[in-house]
Amino acid sequence: MTFFKSFQYAFCGLIQCIKNERNMRFHTVAALYVLIFARFFHFSREEWALLILLIGAVIAAEAINTSIETLCNKVTKERDPYIRIAKDAAAGAVLILAIAAVVIGILFFGNADGWREAYRFYLTHPLHLGALIILTVFSPLYIFALPHRNSQTQRKGKKK
Repeated sequence: MTFFKSFQYAFCGLIQCIKNERNMRFHTVAALYVLIFARFFHFSREEWALLILLIGAVIAAEAINTSIETLCNKVTKERDPYIRIAKDAAAGAVLILAIAAVVIGILFFGNADGWREAYRFYLTHPLHLGALIILTVFSPLYIFALPHRNSQTQRKGKKK
């Protein structure tokens, strides 16, 4: 396998996660909003580094969780206490990282001056405001309207 081929496989894996996992789509939308609004808060290099690291960690944890769930589903479709523990522990790891990210986000974005600056910016830049409104309208569709792997699997299971 070539070096560049490994990147292609990795991107394909991420695309699969986004296509099939609602939580991954939620995390990518949340990351996008964080990055959009972070510019108004004038973070230091260290704060930017922490934000980027947290975004990467949450998305990576969600990808690992997806891989564990997918592998467990391949091993057996029957209820198995060990499979349940593996899936629950992987989901718990994502939850812990997501909670930490939210807490740090509250600390970082708790500055009213940054929100005032964002408000003034969008009031004076109607094209940017329009783009933000469109993003806000389409975000729930992106998160919830795309098929969710678990619901597809359940539907297939009911047809048998």
